[in-house]
Formats: sequence, C-alpha cells, structure tokens
Amino acid sequence: MIDLVKNLATVNRRTKGSIIRELLKLTNKPEIISFAGGLPAPQTFPSEQMADLAQRIIKENSKTALQYGPTEGLPELKEQILKLLCEEEGINASPANILVTTASQQALDIVGRSFIDPSDPILVELPSYIGGLQVFNSYGAKLMGVKSDDNGLLTADLDAKLAKLRQDDEHYKFIYVVPDFQNPSGVTMSAHRRMELVKISERYDVFLIEDSPYRQIRFEGSAPQTLYKLNNTGNVISLFTFSKTLAPGLRLGFILADEAIIQKMAILKQSLDLCTSSLNQLLAAEFLKSGMFRQHVQGIKTLYKSKKDLMLKTLEREMPEGVTWTKPEGGLFLWVRLPEHMNADELFYEAIKENVAYVVGSAFHCDGSGQNTMRLNFSYPSLEQIEEGIKRLAHVIKANMPSRLKARVAKLAV
Repeated sequence: MIDLVKNLATVNRRTKGSIIRELLKLTNKPEIISFAGGLPAPQTFPSEQMADLAQRIIKENSKTALQYGPTEGLPELKEQILKLLCEEEGINASPANILVTTASQQALDIVGRSFIDPSDPILVELPSYIGGLQVFNSYGAKLMGVKSDDNGLLTADLDAKLAKLRQDDEHYKFIYVVPDFQNPSGVTMSAHRRMELVKISERYDVFLIEDSPYRQIRFEGSAPQTLYKLNNTGNVISLFTFSKTLAPGLRLGFILADEAIIQKMAILKQSLDLCTSSLNQLLAAEFLKSGMFRQHVQGIKTLYKSKKDLMLKTLEREMPEGVTWTKPEGGLFLWVRLPEHMNADELFYEAIKENVAYVVGSAFHCDGSGQNTMRLNFSYPSLEQIEEGIKRLAHVIKANMPSRLKARVAKLAV
C-alpha cells in the first residue's frame, strides 16, 4: 500500500487536528454538561423567517440563487454589508473593499495563503483563537506570542518583539488580534490599546489582522472603535462573519480591506471554491434589507446576557479562593484562571468523570503556556445547565487543589 504520509503535501502534514474538536468527542454524551463548544444557541436561529425568504427567493430569483456567482460576492449582499458598516461603525467603504467569504474561517485561510511563507514570524495574542493558530501553522508560520491582560494585547511587549525582529532583519508579516470579546478570553481591547496598536502597525509597516466575529454581540458597556476605523494607511484587514449573529450553517463572512488587497485575495478565493453560495448570500441580503436583523441581534444579546450573568453569579458563589475569571461585556466566552500550580489539562479528565466539560486554555497558547487556564462557553448551555455545570466544575477544582490551598480555603470558609 502506498505510504500516505510520505506523499502528503507539506501544508497537509503541518495541519494538525483541533484539540478542541478532539476533546469534544469525549463530551458527546447526554449526561455531560458542556461549556466546551463555541456554538450559538439554536433557539436564536431565525428559522421561520429564513424558510419564508428561501421560498420567495427560489421562486422569484432562482436564476441568481441557484447559479454560480461572482467570486467577490453578490452585489445585493455587498450593498447591505456596506450599509451596515456605515450605520453601525461609521465606516464608509465601497464594494471594491469587500470580499464575501465562506464564513470567517475561509477568510483566515485566505489571509494565511496571501501572506505567509514558511518560517515567517507572525505575532499573535497569548491566548489566541485556535482556528487562526491552526491555519497559520499549516502555512509554516513561526508563531510569536504577545502577552495580554484584561485590557487586551500588551502593546509594550508587542513593540519590543517587533523591534527585535526588525533588528534581526526578520521578515515579519502581520499581527493577528481578536479585539472584541476575544475568543477565548472574552476580553475587549481598550480604546487606548487600540490606538497604540494601530500606531505600532504603522510604525513597523506591518499588517494588522482584525478578526471580529463577536463585535455585534455587545450587551453592556460602550464599544471602542474598530481598528479599521482608526487606521488611515490601509494596514488593517478586518474579518467579519454572520455565524454568530445569523446562523453558522449559512457559512457567510466577509473581508474588509484596501481594494488592492481584496483584488489579490479574490484571485486566491477563485482557486478555493469559485464563489460563496449564491442562495445563502441572497438569504442574508434579504434578511438585512427587511430590517429584521437589528431586532434579531437584540434578542440574541438579551438571551446571552442572562446566561453570562448567571454564570458569573454562580462562579462567585461556588468557586474557591484563588480561582479568577474575566467578566465579558459581550460575546460567547469567559476565561477562568486556576491557581498557578494547578493544571487544567490534567483536570479536564477529572471534570469529565463529574460530567462537566470545558476547553483547556493551553490549546489557545502558541507557546504551550496557560496550563492553569480554561475557556467556558455560556451561549449554548441552558440556564439550568450553567448553574449545575459550574457547581460540578467547582467541586472538581476544590477536590484537586494542592493541599496547602485546600487548607487555606477551608480556613476562610470557617
């Protein structure tokens, strides 16, 4: 039999399976309460409206809906995207600045194909979105982690790393960030850090990839400006998706960037899938045009806020001293930090025995750090599951704390 591994292309050999998807296989039992996935709540899907729209679109416009479309995206959807960007973000762009993609994961792949040569240094947050890390690794990038805190990426650390790369004459390509309700941490980058980040990207003449799948799901606080809006030099490439605000099954996203960049990316997309589904694009376009989208997103925000609030309240009540967590103002996730000497990777299997699951934080660190951290999702589980699941998780953490910490916790509880 032919040696498959020996004959695989380099990019295929570099591409590793997602640890999240491997761990999720262990959680696929009805008795397990899972905080591991990043799934939107199914009850938020506008099923009836989509059914009505699909019937009308296919009946009245099947020549477009069931046909190949332009690689850059259908004009009908681009028009609605531009209107949305203008009304919500104050961004005045043109159709030439938009490339419709098969969700934002394809956008990440196009970014990787566009810029990465093997061994190119790429700067990413610690922690960072694992789907992005997976793509960049597959193209042979040398991932360099930049420290972050509850206000986002630490720009001083970024500046120092870029200065060293420039001194060593390294061909660094881009900085990748998720600035709004970051996956995995739930943290939003502060307005001050955003300004500093944009200035750094301009000073070092490096692209800034702004991955923004959760920005519209803000249920409290005020939104800092997008990096794209703050930038005046064309350095920022922004990625958006309808997976979290409409339905992930539509597989719709888009890239917002300088026209010259979009032209190059469109050529790459031709080789990937020719075009994104015309039917799905028309569905999204009509949903946006109808005015239903704003009300729909408001419903999502109301539901997710109630779930987030309950998770925070239960964490506060159940977790022992030494365990901390982020308090996101939107999105789908929050981030838990265990005492420094605890290992969330090992604890995962103990949690499974207690029928509760999370995602290990080390999976989101390109340098293998973060072993005392975990990501919890609050969008998918029910309110009842959130309360019971956090109780189970707290029990596992307490039972596995080092003895010196157990003694301290017990003393405080008296």
